[in-house]
Amino acid sequence: MYKLNIVRSDKVYLGLLDEDHENKSKYFKDKLLKYFKEKFDIQGIPFEGDKLGFDALKLLNMTHISPEEFNSKNTSEIALLNDDFWNDCKLYIEDSIKQFEKNGIESRIDEYNFTVLLGDSTKPTMYLNKNYGGDGGIPGYIFISMVPNQYTLDRVKSAIAHEINHNIRYQYIKWDGGSLSELIISEGLAENFVEKMYGKKYLGPWVTEIDWDKQNNNIKNTIKKNIDINNMFEAMPYLYGDEITRMQGGTTVGLPHAAGYTCGYYLIKYYLEKTKCTIEDATIKSSDEIINEVNEFWNTNIN
Repeated sequence: MYKLNIVRSDKVYLGLLDEDHENKSKYFKDKLLKYFKEKFDIQGIPFEGDKLGFDALKLLNMTHISPEEFNSKNTSEIALLNDDFWNDCKLYIEDSIKQFEKNGIESRIDEYNFTVLLGDSTKPTMYLNKNYGGDGGIPGYIFISMVPNQYTLDRVKSAIAHEINHNIRYQYIKWDGGSLSELIISEGLAENFVEKMYGKKYLGPWVTEIDWDKQNNNIKNTIKKNIDINNMFEAMPYLYGDEITRMQGGTTVGLPHAAGYTCGYYLIKYYLEKTKCTIEDATIKSSDEIINEVNEFWNTNIN
């Protein structure tokens, strides 16, 4: 049986209001990010600043409201993260893990750490994704990023299901460093799991915002030609699309926002229909196993 550690970020954010400006980052790290230090260590992201001053918090600040930016204007959003909200999050996490357990896929770790970080609606990685998202690729660590409002609060359960799918996958599958095939397959698995849990209504904007009927030829052709890319730096533009790539100073590849997510969703849907495999069992299959079964998917006449 696993332990679920819910880190109440609402209390930490409100605590920032009583801290001096120069102490806010340290307070945020000591009260919240310390529970995720191992995650950042595994990812090679320094918890304390490196020679250039880069650290985990600076990375998070690219998407979220930084500790220094947080002020009394944000308290109405934080008020939405009340006791009922956190109780619901606990239930959503447990429901997703139980879905795997019902299909014979047990959790292989003893503890999960979970929190919610306050997104900044002015930052592209938030507004391009309708102000919510998450991070769950390192087993035992999950956080949801969101600007709390009626829409995003309704999406918390699907965001959690998406990240739990990643979390379970990488308890069984060794991360390959970020090949393009692994990236699109892992995201496709996560969104098909969301659909299994909550229905198509809860698919993320990283799937629903693209008109697949009109754009699938270009997306499939571009990704298929580059499917053998085996490092994350080169693969990311195909996963995230040109808008994010351009904002990060990268080389664009002619793809709309989140094209790799959308392609992965339809690729996995094709795989599940062809093989009659369950989404739970597919989640713990290697990307090679899945790619080898979907040669026909790349035919531009097949969605």
